[in-house]
Amino acid sequence: MKGLKRLLVVCLSATLAGASIGAVSLRAQSEEAPGSKRRVKFLGKPMYPDLAKRLNLAGTVRIEVLVGADGKVKKTRVVGGHPVLAAEAEKAALQSEFEPGPKETTEIIEFKFGGQ
Repeated sequence: MKGLKRLLVVCLSATLAGASIGAVSLRAQSEEAPGSKRRVKFLGKPMYPDLAKRLNLAGTVRIEVLVGADGKVKKTRVVGGHPVLAAEAEKAALQSEFEPGPKETTEIIEFKFGGQ
């Protein structure tokens, strides 16, 4: 299993440099109480990896983000989705920005890849 993971990482790394934009839809939602929802100012757009295209991968990647009071994403964590798609989704989540708020909040960003 370790060898398979390593091979997947190597293949993913090799293809990310030549990745092009594919069919990706975006959505952000708050994990906080309804009254403390943060508005999204900018959602990063992930690249659709060539490896994912060749494997005909489609799916949703969920990224949990810690958003600072200034609206900038401070930390990310993949909470669901295919590993080949997750790396690009996490990069895009780090580029995203929310409206400033009174305190740090945890948000979920969903990136949908492929023909969904």
